[in-house]
Amino acid sequence: MFDVIFREYDIRGIYNKELNEKSVKAIGYALGLLMLERSCKNVSVGYDARYSAKELFNYLVSGLNKAGIEVYDIGLVPTPLGYFSLYEGFKFDANIMITGSHNPKDYNGFKITIHKESFFGKELKEFSKEVYKYLDDEIEDNFKVKKYDILNVYISYMCEHFKTLKNFSYPFVVDCANGAAGVVIETLIKELQLKAHILFKEPDGNFPNHSPDPTEVENLKPLQDFLKENENCHLGFAFDGDADRLVVLSQNHIFCGDELCYLFAKNINNPRVLGEVKCSKNLFDEVSKFGTIFMGKTGHSNIKQMMREKNIDLAAEVSGHIFFKDKYFGYDDGIYALFRTLELAYKGYDLESMINSLPKLYATPEIKIAVEEKFKFILVDEFKKAIEKGALKDVKSLCEIDGVRIDFGYGWALLRASNTSPFLIMRFEAQSEEEVKNLKNMVNSLFEDINKKFMLTEL
Repeated sequence: MFDVIFREYDIRGIYNKELNEKSVKAIGYALGLLMLERSCKNVSVGYDARYSAKELFNYLVSGLNKAGIEVYDIGLVPTPLGYFSLYEGFKFDANIMITGSHNPKDYNGFKITIHKESFFGKELKEFSKEVYKYLDDEIEDNFKVKKYDILNVYISYMCEHFKTLKNFSYPFVVDCANGAAGVVIETLIKELQLKAHILFKEPDGNFPNHSPDPTEVENLKPLQDFLKENENCHLGFAFDGDADRLVVLSQNHIFCGDELCYLFAKNINNPRVLGEVKCSKNLFDEVSKFGTIFMGKTGHSNIKQMMREKNIDLAAEVSGHIFFKDKYFGYDDGIYALFRTLELAYKGYDLESMINSLPKLYATPEIKIAVEEKFKFILVDEFKKAIEKGALKDVKSLCEIDGVRIDFGYGWALLRASNTSPFLIMRFEAQSEEEVKNLKNMVNSLFEDINKKFMLTEL
């Protein structure tokens, strides 16, 4: 059971189950030792609005203190401010953000950055073996920290960076989802004297108004209702729990992350852009007309790594993680993305018209299929083998960067394993709704056959 918390991009589990005093102290101790081995003198630690945050913070800090690394408490802040703490003045060598991101309230976890690089993948899996060594150690409570006000440093930076937007009389609405965004957004809007209405700004780890996942349409209803009731309000912005993701909507349209990426790319000279495997064909086709674009794996850690390798200016996930290296530091920051969106409006971009002018494609949202954690990657591998043996007709090409993205010419289908939850993810896109439906039926039929066969062999 303990193994499942060490995921591809971060550590994530259920509070008081996988994440308890014993496990979190051991994680802190092992992380502290690892960071010291990698020449880190100190680490900044922040947390989002979840009800378990302070308790897990104390357990984690106790472990870090046992290891002997200097710990700085940056408080309740969005995850991007944890990343920012590694760039602002080069004060910190590492950062740990205690966050459950968009997951339900009982989840929490740790996003880890060492010397500006995400700690993830195989390294994180190997690290789990080190944690095991210390699970039975007695680690005393030791909450010694130094406080550091990264919040006001970030606000000052953003106000300077976006000073051209000051007094911009463009009405918009923001939904903070009772997450960590609320501690930043109101102050920034006041400082820049912007015309905004803020919903659910008070951080509350019980998320009393709706779940902190803006990719689920039902969670956008408060914003949609506000936009309908206030016709002079042009755009709505929705954050997830730790504000590293952003969803944008207008009166008539919800902008996916790949659509935002296209819009942002239009405002960068000769951009080098990265889209993940779930992104629309339009993103790859259209950006290639005025820039250079690559396809990569899903996941913030994978994307940040590829951005360094390929010298990328801008990257995006469909789910709303937007990464700016252009004029910024190359990590996903939903708050920064909000202001880059306002910058487009300030420059006169008609965002909805720009998207409507693209070739008309029809796509499904992410379709989640619940599976046991241990079967996720096995099922995807069996699916890929079946396609390679000709189980589907008219396959033009197969992309195996992350799961299986199958190009049929007139559309594409994707099956991949989620790296954060016990789900498989499907997505389909084609030139007509009928073609989307046909792709979906064809792929689902093959998947069901494989699933039945696989489950029978397991029995």
